[in-house]
Amino acid sequence: MNLTSPGNLQSAIPRQSKPVTPGTVIAIIMALLICLPIISVVYLAVFPSENIWPHLYATVLPTYLLNTFLLMAGVATGTFLIGVSTAWVVTHYEFSGRNILVWALLLPFAVPAYVIAFIYTDLLEYSGPVQSLLRHMFNWQSAADYRFPTIRSLPGAICMMVLVLYPYVYLLARAAFIEQSASLLEAARVLGQPRRKGFLSISLPLARPAIAVGIAMALMETLNDFGTVDYFAVRTLTSGLYDVWLNMDNLGGGAQIASLLLIFVFTLFGLERISRAHQKQFQPSSSRFSKRTRRQVSGWRNLLLSTACAMPVILGFLLPAIVLLNYSIKNFSVSWTPDFRQTALNSLLLSATAATIAVLLGIFLAYSARINRSGILRLCTRVASTGYALPGAVLAIGILIPLAAFDNTVDAFMRSNFDISTGLILSGTVIALILAYVVRFLAVAFGAVESSLEKITPSMDLAARSLGQSSGKMLWRVHLPLMRSGIITALLVVFVDCMKELPATLVLRPFNFDTLATHVYQFASDELIEESALAALLIVLTGLIPVILLSKTLDHSQSVSKKK
Repeated sequence: MNLTSPGNLQSAIPRQSKPVTPGTVIAIIMALLICLPIISVVYLAVFPSENIWPHLYATVLPTYLLNTFLLMAGVATGTFLIGVSTAWVVTHYEFSGRNILVWALLLPFAVPAYVIAFIYTDLLEYSGPVQSLLRHMFNWQSAADYRFPTIRSLPGAICMMVLVLYPYVYLLARAAFIEQSASLLEAARVLGQPRRKGFLSISLPLARPAIAVGIAMALMETLNDFGTVDYFAVRTLTSGLYDVWLNMDNLGGGAQIASLLLIFVFTLFGLERISRAHQKQFQPSSSRFSKRTRRQVSGWRNLLLSTACAMPVILGFLLPAIVLLNYSIKNFSVSWTPDFRQTALNSLLLSATAATIAVLLGIFLAYSARINRSGILRLCTRVASTGYALPGAVLAIGILIPLAAFDNTVDAFMRSNFDISTGLILSGTVIALILAYVVRFLAVAFGAVESSLEKITPSMDLAARSLGQSSGKMLWRVHLPLMRSGIITALLVVFVDCMKELPATLVLRPFNFDTLATHVYQFASDELIEESALAALLIVLTGLIPVILLSKTLDHSQSVSKKK
């Protein structure tokens, strides 16, 4: 056999596999961290120390499942009706107050569901101002003299969540309506189709994938909610998880309920991915040159559209903000204490730390995926960006199990060999809380950074390479300056999400360590809503930051001319 020919030499030399880059290693580690809570929950659910599944199935589990399904159905219906209708109206009609309402409809984004639930309970309960005013006006003596809807109920919980979650659907539906070709609706009107039929037969089907994504995101937040359903005594899977875990002291039973939550989450996640895969639409090439016109309305139609679009803003943001501001001013001297200032500082430092770590990891993953197109890296980055779908309660169990096992192992080793107790090293510390925040909100940071990075043309990379720049220097000198706005956006959004996070914080926080979210929940649970108003107001004001960013983005997304 002749080994001197080039072909034989090439076949004789063993092929070298591509080197494993640091980006691939970090991506694999992050994917494992995301999967670890899921694996821990499933393992403990299958092999619990005490199997109470038959007892749960025979007693409370059917109620948990039914209430969860009804809650999700109600939230899906409400967010669809409000989000789609308001998005269509502000996109296609010109009416009084439209220029303000087009961005004001995003303001309920800033209000956590548990905050608005506490406020409306205080306003609408029997001793609240609304029913007190009604009894005074109509001379009613007791609750037996009239019928008033009970706010602490399943319908009440649905209303509270719809008021703050409809912006998910509004935002994506409006973006879909804006991107639709104006020529399609014009052609329908030329053929004699009214606007209503054009909406139902053309615009709504084209926007269906985006609307489905918005509803899926709202339902994921619904499954994550604990404060509202617990305060309203609505027995869902989330509240049942905490009840079995903490009140019944059965972690295995909590993991079994958490596994059911995972089924709901993965179903929604799969539907969201399918909808996103079909979201791309190709518009006629001439549509870019046709300006969309908004129909000018007047008279009672103008009043109707203005009122319909203003009501979600009033009920979902303006009224709660006024109540919180009023309570905060009245009780400022009582609320502004050294303990409160320490709580606020805890929230700021914790959220800032988690946001910084999440954004740094997001930059590393997004940039590694840009310079290395390997399938493993791409798969790991996608897995690492799915943590946002995990409810906080499931994430808390999934993180606590391995951390507690690690602490117990280290403590047992140190006791047996050195007669020293190490105690809690990771579980029950701020490290566990930061880990939960990073795992859950890495997807938000990664998405914002990746979107900003994709806007940088690949020719910039080639030019930097030709000048002898390494990958690290290219990132530092070229990409980071161009990605500054995306990085700042990611930092702010993750920071705000961490400030509002309640379910995981309640479980994983250290002893005698409070955040603004847990402070509000504890005081409101003790019927001290006025004393918790200042903390709730700070959360709402912080939540306005991403709303302002979103509204600025929408302001530049549509070029229209008014139709007189």
